[in-house]
Amino acid sequence: MRVLVVGGGGREHALVWKIRQSPKVTKVYCAPGNAGISEQATLVPIQANDLSRLLDFALKEEIDLTVVGPEEPLTRGIVDLFESKGLSIFGASQKAAELEGSKGFAKGMMKKYHIPTAAYEVFEDQGDAINYIRKQDAPIVVKADGLAAGKGVILCKTVEEAIQSVDQIMVKKVFGEAGRRVVIEEYLVGEEASYLAFTDGKAILPLASSQDHKPVFDADEGPNTGGMGAYSPAPVVTDEVNQRIIEKILRPIIQGMAEEGRPYKGVIYAGLMIHNGHPKVLEFNARFGDPETQPVLMRMKGDLIPILEACIHGELSQCQIEWEDKASVCVVMASKGYPGAYERGKVIEGLKEVSKMEDVFVFHAGTAFGDGKIITNGGRVLGVTGLGANIPKAIERAYEAVQKISWEGVHYRKDIGKKALCRSY
Repeated sequence: MRVLVVGGGGREHALVWKIRQSPKVTKVYCAPGNAGISEQATLVPIQANDLSRLLDFALKEEIDLTVVGPEEPLTRGIVDLFESKGLSIFGASQKAAELEGSKGFAKGMMKKYHIPTAAYEVFEDQGDAINYIRKQDAPIVVKADGLAAGKGVILCKTVEEAIQSVDQIMVKKVFGEAGRRVVIEEYLVGEEASYLAFTDGKAILPLASSQDHKPVFDADEGPNTGGMGAYSPAPVVTDEVNQRIIEKILRPIIQGMAEEGRPYKGVIYAGLMIHNGHPKVLEFNARFGDPETQPVLMRMKGDLIPILEACIHGELSQCQIEWEDKASVCVVMASKGYPGAYERGKVIEGLKEVSKMEDVFVFHAGTAFGDGKIITNGGRVLGVTGLGANIPKAIERAYEAVQKISWEGVHYRKDIGKKALCRSY
């Protein structure tokens, strides 16, 4: 079969890497892809948000399955468009993807279906938002309602900081139209985890647990990013916590979406805060996490394609997934200045040496070709992912590879996986 993967980041590289291993697959395309993906798929020079050109390509090349990586094409209705032309596509419909496209909508669903989450209010008026902040006091969380590439959440330690954040989002429009409304939330304490699951709208098939590291600097300091690294499994997700997530969060939201006339098929991502064994939802995403997908797929045994097809055809109850009895750690190597302004075009050294290492794979995110060399072309550039017998061994392996790679201004966190060490080793 011929498969098209939509997107060009580390998540899409991981999907291409796993899909290409399927005995059912004869050809993989990726639009637009990146320098690393080009080694495993044919790159198609179409942006992920150019839905009409993607459709034309899929029809012309007789694509058997399209797999959507990023959130923007999902919220713009790529799944509905492809299905209207009889094409098979994996991802959430436009109505289902609103669970990520609007934080206000997601919070309303959680309230209606009694899903544990932070107390909140949604505001379209700056003055009302500021008055609410003053009444609630700090710490408090300010969120842009719409899509902001994982950066629209600001954890505010003071009232003044929260008021400034509202001004940045609603007046200065630092996240564009995503900031037309703000969601202001209670500040939750605990340990974060990422929980991904496949669903066909009824059955739920969880992926291995993982934990993302959002802030740009060690010890969770600095502004939020799209993710500076992740590891799997996450020890904070015990068997008991796992059951609570399925029964109190995933099942109610999948059933609730069906009741609202928004049947949810694809992969659902719950960003969680876990305190004393009780999970609360920080956010829902309507797609694979990035960088969580990289370490999770490194641990997945078997063929991904039948799972994706079962989600589309409503046959997921017949599927199961086996996992490597190993841990994996992904360290994101980023450009200096990220998540703010950064330079592109820096030559990356050391990739060939790392490619010879066992139990390591470098997933490319923001890379391109320049004068025959691989250069930086984004904020998050690489996701260096290592496997190990346990988390300490996986951390050691990943950082051993990271130290062999360099470019001018490279930045990465040096504590990915540390929280797991505190918990279980």
